[in-house]
Amino acid sequence: MGKSADAIAEGVAIATSAARLAVKNHILVGTIAQGGSFDVAKYMNDAHEALVALAEESEEAAELANTLRKRAHGRYSDPHGTHDYRDRDVRNLRRRAKQSAAVAERLREMADDPETLRFLVEAARAAAWGDVAGNLQRRLRVEAMRPDEDPDYETMREARMQALRLVDLQELASDQRARRKRKEKADKTAAKEEKRAARQAR
Repeated sequence: MGKSADAIAEGVAIATSAARLAVKNHILVGTIAQGGSFDVAKYMNDAHEALVALAEESEEAAELANTLRKRAHGRYSDPHGTHDYRDRDVRNLRRRAKQSAAVAERLREMADDPETLRFLVEAARAAAWGDVAGNLQRRLRVEAMRPDEDPDYETMREARMQALRLVDLQELASDQRARRKRKEKADKTAAKEEKRAARQAR
């Protein structure tokens, strides 16, 4: 069970990384290339679709393993190739089918969990920002020319402004919202404590 659980966890981790990469590419295209704004809900939908697509791939892999297992059952002759399975491979094929099915099930659960989708989008946004920031830093190190000497200045200037609007300002706004919520929660807690103390005093 330990090895099987490890294989399932690894399969889910690989699929999650693939989904994050897909969402990151959507973010780069939608915001930088097409000049759109960063909309968490939109990219949560992209994350959902990516996870479902990967779940479908795992389900297809499970079906294929089951088909190969049935075909291999009762065959004892020497195989003619890597995927020419025999009866001795039946147990391994059954295990592979179960693992692929378990990965698919977990991915579908993740695709239906808003918190997981939001976390995936935030991770993809951080990765997209890392790409943009890395490219800008490389260009800033390499290029010491004046703006009028740089043929890509306008394009890169727009990318820098997009990065500022999409990442820095949104992170600042998100931080301010989080602080406001914490303060409101603290105020409510304090008000409850005051009411409780007043009731006890009476």
